[in-house]
This record gives sequence, C-alpha cells and structure tokens, in this order.
Amino acid sequence: MKVNLMQDLIAVAGLALALAGTTVSAQEKLDRTVLPIAEPKRQTYTELDARKAKAPPRFEVKAPKGAPNVVIVLIDDIGFGGPTTFGGPIRTPTLDQLAQSGLRFNNFHTTALCSPTRVALKSGRNHHTANAGSIMETATAFPGNTGQIPNSVAPLAEMLRLNGYSTGAFGKWHETAAWETSVSGPFDRWPTHQGFDKFYGFIGGETDQWYPLIYDGTIKVDPPKMKDYHFSVDMTNQAINWVKAQQSMTPDKPFFVYYATGAVHAPHHVPKEWADKYKGQFDKGWDQTRVDTLERQKKLGVVPPNTQLGERPKDLKAWDSLPADQRRLFARQAEVFAGFLEHTDDQVGRFRKALEDIGELDNTLFIYIMGDNGTSAEGGFVGMYNEMTYFNGVEEKVEDLIPLIDKWGGPETFPHMAAGWAVAFDTPFSWTKQVASDFGGTRNGMVIHWPKGIKEKGGLRSQFSHVIDIAPTILEAAGLPQPKSVNGTVQTPIEGTSLLYAFNDAKAPERHKTQYFEMFGNRAIYHEGWFARTIHRAPWQTTNLPPLTTDVWDLYDVRNDFSLTKNLAAAQPEKLKEMQALFMKEAQKYNVLPIDDRTIERTNATLAGRPDFMGDRTSLTLYEGMQGMLENSFMNIKNRSSKITADLEIPAGGANGAILSQGGKFGGWSLYMKDSKPSYVYNFLGLDRYTVTAPEALPAGPAKVVLDFAYDGGGLGKGGKATLSVNGKQVAEGRVEKTQPNIFSADETADVGIDNQTPVAQGIGIGPETRFTGTIQKIVLEVSPMKK
Repeated sequence: MKVNLMQDLIAVAGLALALAGTTVSAQEKLDRTVLPIAEPKRQTYTELDARKAKAPPRFEVKAPKGAPNVVIVLIDDIGFGGPTTFGGPIRTPTLDQLAQSGLRFNNFHTTALCSPTRVALKSGRNHHTANAGSIMETATAFPGNTGQIPNSVAPLAEMLRLNGYSTGAFGKWHETAAWETSVSGPFDRWPTHQGFDKFYGFIGGETDQWYPLIYDGTIKVDPPKMKDYHFSVDMTNQAINWVKAQQSMTPDKPFFVYYATGAVHAPHHVPKEWADKYKGQFDKGWDQTRVDTLERQKKLGVVPPNTQLGERPKDLKAWDSLPADQRRLFARQAEVFAGFLEHTDDQVGRFRKALEDIGELDNTLFIYIMGDNGTSAEGGFVGMYNEMTYFNGVEEKVEDLIPLIDKWGGPETFPHMAAGWAVAFDTPFSWTKQVASDFGGTRNGMVIHWPKGIKEKGGLRSQFSHVIDIAPTILEAAGLPQPKSVNGTVQTPIEGTSLLYAFNDAKAPERHKTQYFEMFGNRAIYHEGWFARTIHRAPWQTTNLPPLTTDVWDLYDVRNDFSLTKNLAAAQPEKLKEMQALFMKEAQKYNVLPIDDRTIERTNATLAGRPDFMGDRTSLTLYEGMQGMLENSFMNIKNRSSKITADLEIPAGGANGAILSQGGKFGGWSLYMKDSKPSYVYNFLGLDRYTVTAPEALPAGPAKVVLDFAYDGGGLGKGGKATLSVNGKQVAEGRVEKTQPNIFSADETADVGIDNQTPVAQGIGIGPETRFTGTIQKIVLEVSPMKK
C-alpha cells in the first residue's frame, strides 16, 4: 500500500514538473502586445470518461522570468533645491541612502503641476495626450484638457497587471475627472479601474493630514483610530501590510507599488516635534538659503561648477528688507515645511525597510521622485493660515498670522508658506510650481535604486529626461513590450524614452531629444541642448494677464547654462525663431492648442466648459446615509439664493448633531441641532462665523425645519439673509455678511446626518460624534437658477 502511494506521489510530482515546464515554455510564446493576453483555443474531447483523458496545461499569465518588483515613490510639491540629496537644507536620509547605492538624476523633468505629472508618469504619454493639460478641477472642453484619460492611453499599472503583476496604489490620486467622483461613477478613472488591484488614499488634489478623506478602493472609510494619527503614517502602514501579505501569499509574483504622498502639498501638517528639529535654521532667510544651497550643490556635483543663481522674481521681497515680525513668521513657516518633508522621507524609509526585511529590496526597481513639480508658491507673499483663501481671492495679512505661529502646522491650521521659500527650495532656479517654462517648475531630483540592474553605486546621470520616460523604463526592465492594444482599444504609442540605456553608462548620448512644456500659458520647448521659453504669468498672478501674443521669449543653451541665467535671444534670433516654430509644431501634434491661461476662473465648470455634474438642476433630494459628496458632485450653492427643507423626527429627550453640512473647519456651512435647537452656521474660511439659532428646543415628534438663504446679489462672494423656520413658523433670522465665491474645500465633503472630517459647526463634536441623533426622512436642497 505504501509503495503504491509513493509511486502515485512520484507520478503526480512528475506531472507537475512537466506542466510547469509547459507553462514556462508557454509564457515565452505569449503575445504580450495585445492585452489581456488571449487564452488558447479550448480543446474538445471525444472521450467519455475523464479518468481516461489528459487535461491540458493550465493557462496562466505570469510576468517574464526575472521581472523585478517596481516601486514608484512620488512626493508632492517639492523642488530640486529642497532635499539634502540634491544639496538642499532639508534632511532626507532615505533618499540619501538610496542614492548612495543607486543613481541620482539631475536633469529629470515634470510638467510643473500635479495631475498632469501623475497621468504622464503612469502612462508614458504627454499630459495633453492624456487629456490632463492641467489639474482635473480646471479641465475644459478642448481636446488635451478635458480631464478624461482616454482608453487609448492605458496606464502602466494596467499593463503590468495584465502581465502577471500584483498592483497597489497608496496615497494621493488626483487623476479622476471632477464630475466622476460621485457614488454614481463612472469609476473608469478611479485607481481600481486604472490597473490597481488595491487602492488606499484620497481621490483629489490634497487632504487634511490629521482628518483625511480616505477611500479603500471606491468606498469611503474612516481613518483607523491610532495615537497621533497622521495620514502619511497611515498610508505607509497600509502599503507595508499589503506588500507583506502579497509576498506571503504569492512569493513568486512581482508587485508594483505606486506610493504617492499627500505631503508636502499644502496643508503643511506635521507633528510639532518634527518642525522643531529645524528651530532657527531658517532665520537667515530665503536669500541666504539659496546661496548656501547652491554652494552645497556644487560640492555634491549635482550642478556644474559654473552654475549661477537665478534671479529672485521681482515681486518677491528681499529677506533683509522685511520687518522682524515677518521674518519670525516666515522662518516658522519654513521650519514646518522642512519638518513635513523630513517626516515624509522617514515614512518612505519605513517602507524601504519593510522591503529589505522580507528580502525584496535588491530585486525591486525603486524609483524615488522628489516632487511632481517645483515647490509651491501658491501661499502668496506672506503665507496662509488657510490655503483655501488663495482659491477664493482673499488675501491674508501678516498681523492675523503672527498670533498663529505656535499653532502653525497643527490641526488648528490649514497652512501654506510664503512664496519666497518656494524659490529657495527650487534653487538654483528662479521660478516655482505652475511655471512650466522654468526649471524651477519642472526640474525635480530623482533617485533610482536597483541592485540587480544597476552596477554603479552613487552615480550621477545628467541626460535630459522627463516624467513620460518612467513607464517605458519599467516596461523594458520587466522585459515587456509596449502594448498595441489594451482591453480592446488600440493604444496611442508611448511617447517617452526608456532610461535603461543610461543605467550602466553615464556617458551614453541622451535619447530624449525634444520635449515641449506648457501650463496655464507658461510654455517652453527643449531640443538637443537648447531651451526656448516664455514666462507668461507668475503663480500668484490670476487676473489681468497679458495677451498670449505679446509674450516675450528667451533662449538658453542649457548644456552650458544649468540654471537659465544667460539669455541668448538677442544674440541668436534665428535660433529662437526655429525653437518657437518647433514649439508650435509639437503643441499642435500633442493637443496643446488652443492655450487657456485662466486658473481660478476654470474651477467653475460652466465657465470652463466641462461637464457640471448637477447641470441646470435647481433641486436635490437627499436622504440619510448620503455622505462623502465631493464639491464637484454636489449642488453648487455659491453666489445664489438657496433653501434647505429638512423633514425630521425628533426623539423623546431631544436631538443633536449635523443635519446637512458642506465643508469643514476651514470653510463651509451647516444646518445642525444642538440641545434640540435648530441652528445654521456659515463659516467663512475659518475666519468669520455667522450663526442663526432657534430660541426654543423642538419637542418630540415630526418637524419640518427650513433654512432660507436670500443672497444679496451684485457679484461674487456677497452676503445674504438667513431665515430659520420650524413647521411653517419663522423662529430666527440673521445676516451672513460674506460668502466664499469659488470653493469651500478640496477634500471636505457634503454629508447628510453627520459632518465628516472636521465639523463646520462648533460644539457638536468631531467625526462620528456629529451624527444626528434623530431621524432624517428626507432633505430637499433648492437653489435659484445660476445666472448665465
């Protein structure tokens, strides 16, 4: 009996080995240019008894033999001159460590803005090819700017997934069309329909790091309860747990992780002890910081010895000209930002260590990109306690910010820093995020670490490269062809160039020879060492823009002018004309034209020409349980009259909590109940609150609570009168002196029966504590027609 059993086991083992060999052989013959890979024709049988027939080998798509794991780390809103790895003043030990055993790239470029860089990074196509000419919230009706990634631009994650990879995305997304973020979808451009098996993060452009809006897949979830919660820590925990589980269950299956932090985008939120590590280090100011950074960059060799410091933009004041109180405020802003970046790099270090602990680091192509664009100057000239003031055209004043110094970066603030620091952290360049025509907006430090594929340790690569080069680099490293068709759609060819040629040859001639740049009218062209550009607008300039036809162009030989300080336009006018013509040719080819230089105006869907989720509707019926409705997926109540009618059931003992809210602590409105007294509050940017409260508590039983807001009219952001009624009887009224004209929040939502994240109203708790303790039968939100 035992002998027969042993013979059977040997036979089964032999069959398994034979099938394995068949599978490997079959893998080599797969046509990977058409995805998903076609299954073989199904065999038919004439044999009646399965015991007398032999089953065919199991069809299974596996990654090519030796294909590495892949990790892309993308930090938000930090430029070339920020991290120590590229000479900056902010400590980034994880990036340093990876660079010491990998390669630094000092001639790598992004698009100068968030969504466009992310879409280009993960598709290998130019941002306009992917319809991401700007962020999703400023999409227009023109091809190249619609905000809808076309099916012909399949993402890298989907290519890898259909070739046998496990795929996970953690952190910031910001690639979903603004009108596709509701419960009704479509979910085609959400992470789990863009190639990722797993997604844990936020869908928009930014989030409160203390109280984030988080999705697991397409489901909104509450952050886990943990001591000193911070989203960067949370997303790292999720990434570590996912990779460990994936390798535990399928150790032979490679993984692709896209790890994109919300940091260091505003709000600059960081534990105080991390900010305090930089106490006094920025007292010298942004001008001296630039000088010191350039000196370190030269010593490191990440810039040529002859590199000059680009001029500080004329709109920004010299540090020495500032009064002492402003210098104290601005220095603290930089301390918080620096602590935020070091804290973020520390989280990347935890993730890197986890890969090392499970023995996967050496076989991981680890691409660490320090910034999706240059450092942000959207904090204006003095910084902001609440970043939403920028998007609503409200200028914050130094005297109002100074009392908040000790709270800067904590939950009481939603802050951004003064623009002078953005220029400093983009050293040696002159400009910042949004300025696609200056390397301060597009030049980002990158480190690639791959022990099994890169021989040199601590090397530097200076060939021109662009974010669209990352996807083809990964495909080549994995031994995968660029697909011709994905999910039934013929693909637009990848427009980037693999960087693999330079991994083991520092002197290899660069292969990415031509690249256009454009963002909100700032535009440029690179071609074989020459760079022509025009600065159309500064990041803080949102009105009174000059005509595009009057823009003045510069010309630079970047082979001898790393920081764009020697304008050759007057000396070589013919070369400039040649480069300008090349820009127009590339702009037409990649759907850059026509150029739209509007910024804040384009946040209005009607003005921009993109779909408005609510369209011309003037009434919306809401029910209990509807929550997490992003601003672009909810009725727009701004700049017009509105009416809220809530049918409620008040329990014995009274009711408390939010009935209907939109926004949060830093701007929004809420109809709520406290001690059974209906109340309405309008929170203007966290700066002013206007509250109307019923004088008497409601008795148990049904109640119809109505809030009627009569807008004054006469322009944007005006005030109005709020009238509160109960069961047809007016009980209170009051003035709202001013309203937010453009946006309440980038991440706070509209909620029925609860006020998620941070509450608009004070005194009703936070998160689950704000849940309405009565019953909401329905709520009808009505608005007056929007004036065309």
